[in-house]
Amino acid sequence: MNPPKAQRVGVFVDVQNLYYSARAMYGAKVNFKEVLKTAVNGRTLIRALAYVVRTEEVKKEAFFDALENIGFEIKAKDLQIFIGGAKKGDWDVGIAMDAIELAPRLDTVVLVSGDGDFAPLLQHLRRALGCRVEVVAFGKSASKQLKEATDYFVDMDKDNKKFLIRGKKYARNK
Repeated sequence: MNPPKAQRVGVFVDVQNLYYSARAMYGAKVNFKEVLKTAVNGRTLIRALAYVVRTEEVKKEAFFDALENIGFEIKAKDLQIFIGGAKKGDWDVGIAMDAIELAPRLDTVVLVSGDGDFAPLLQHLRRALGCRVEVVAFGKSASKQLKEATDYFVDMDKDNKKFLIRGKKYARNK
């Protein structure tokens, strides 16, 4: 796909979705720099937002600094732990609200997540707000409904070496 360079793009990254997909399927970490480069695809980047839930795995300030150095604005909140041990930590509503609020200033909304809960958001952005909608995610773990709701789907599984970082700790799953 060779979109017009003047096309205004907003990128919305569900960090937890990518983090856990990469870890479960590949025993690796996500190369967020390549994700952003692929999502923008030579167009004009208006905003790139990375939504993070602070957990034991994702508490390192170095991770937040790295995302900011790549060009992401970080939105972070703490994992909620309820009486009885139940845990909740997602940004679904926050991502949806930000995408809807920014859509009038964008030609294309790029969602980086495989979460099917976002399918109605993509449908709304297309029909009501006139945005082109694209998704970047691991195809094996991405929702079928999400794939069907998008104008263009980038399957990170097809070029996973580009989108993954494998260190010594992750070498076992090469």
